[in-house]
Amino acid sequence: MNNSNNIYRWATSFKKRYPSTVAWRLKNHCQIAQKHLNDDETVLYVFTGQRNDNWYDVISTSVFVITDKRLIIAQDRLLFGYFLYSITPDMFNDLTVISGLIWGKIKIDTIKELVTISNLSKTALDEIETNITKYMMEEKKEYSLRNKENE
Repeated sequence: MNNSNNIYRWATSFKKRYPSTVAWRLKNHCQIAQKHLNDDETVLYVFTGQRNDNWYDVISTSVFVITDKRLIIAQDRLLFGYFLYSITPDMFNDLTVISGLIWGKIKIDTIKELVTISNLSKTALDEIETNITKYMMEEKKEYSLRNKENE
């Protein structure tokens, strides 16, 4: 496996840069994402946070992985099983950044649902927003060009 695809290394690097981001059991969450990473995918960016809308709910840690094909959201459940979500660029609508008193939130609007990522370090918000938006907009352009060529 490509060494740049080591999701745990990316996640711990993010957590070291932004220690006030609330995230637990990173190794477990990263193993789920790593398991579902396809051989032809390359990791572009990884961050951690709580996949919920409440600052007081700190047991919903997830790892968020941007690859060259999609955004993967992986969460290992406390007792058994896991959750895995995949957002492809064609499903992406909009992104909202909310900076609060202590932490910040990112809201990703997709065709099917609104994904809220909370308890993020306020200083990490710019970096996360830039990486998600840059990737999604570039891929949406490519997707649109490919569709025009196929018409």
